[in-house]
Amino acid sequence: MKEKFYQYIQNLQDTITSKLEAIDGKASFQQDLWERAEGGGGRTRVIENGNVFEKGGVNISAVHGPLAPAMQKYFNMNDCDFFACGLSLVLHPKNPFVPTVHANWRYFEMYNKKGEVIDNWFGGGQDLTPYYLFEEDAKHFHQVCKIACNKHDAAFYPDFKQKCDNYFWNAHRNEARGIGGLFFDYCKAENGKNMEDWYNFVTEVGNSFLEAYVPIVEKRKDIPFSDENRNWQEIRRGRYVEFNLVHDKGTLFGLKTNGRIESILMSLPPHVQWVYDHHPEKGSEEEKLVNALKQPRKWV
Repeated sequence: MKEKFYQYIQNLQDTITSKLEAIDGKASFQQDLWERAEGGGGRTRVIENGNVFEKGGVNISAVHGPLAPAMQKYFNMNDCDFFACGLSLVLHPKNPFVPTVHANWRYFEMYNKKGEVIDNWFGGGQDLTPYYLFEEDAKHFHQVCKIACNKHDAAFYPDFKQKCDNYFWNAHRNEARGIGGLFFDYCKAENGKNMEDWYNFVTEVGNSFLEAYVPIVEKRKDIPFSDENRNWQEIRRGRYVEFNLVHDKGTLFGLKTNGRIESILMSLPPHVQWVYDHHPEKGSEEEKLVNALKQPRKWV
């Protein structure tokens, strides 16, 4: 399974980066191959200063070795080895009317000292973080997510949407990071699903990503914007940074397993503001977004 999924994410990385380069029309992804001293490595691809994408990364990795003590405690496991591979992407567009997007699809195995697999699971998801709320965009993104889920189990979309709403919640701000999408983790061979079933589901979601995001980018990327729009975008990006550094499990896992810092922090936007006690003007489009993030909404 691990070889099969790693081959899949390599191909998916090529598909996604090629499409995004075509949309941007100026910038191209710079590739960085890296190795991890304890075992494994990855292929980081970053795009910067484009016509459409101010900064973004589409990264894959496959790492293995002894599970760090901090992670052994987290998983409640003793002295074991692990293998983890996945694709992680974050795109920060230049235009404030184009939303930031994040997605991740991953596979994890743990082994005893005999090399036997003692646990394995899939995880992942995709979610949208707009700076201005276009309800038709939110509906489109969620509709694509729902269609992908329904091909495998009608219970998946409501379950994984709720998990996404719960996970991407900035508890210290008491607001959502964005308008959600899907989040699933610890998808194991149980409850009538085997690992092949989960592989088929996760790859279905991965294959749906471009359909979920690209039409929104193409619709919004040429909308004229002001300095005030840009300032708002950078203030809201601050909330994105806060989530990634305070709450995000992937960031914390990477830091605790001696992950590659440049790849882990690739998700952070290049320009961001923290304005003291900032509140949007009443009745404004900015306030409309903030109000929408105070509690999860049913988009489809």
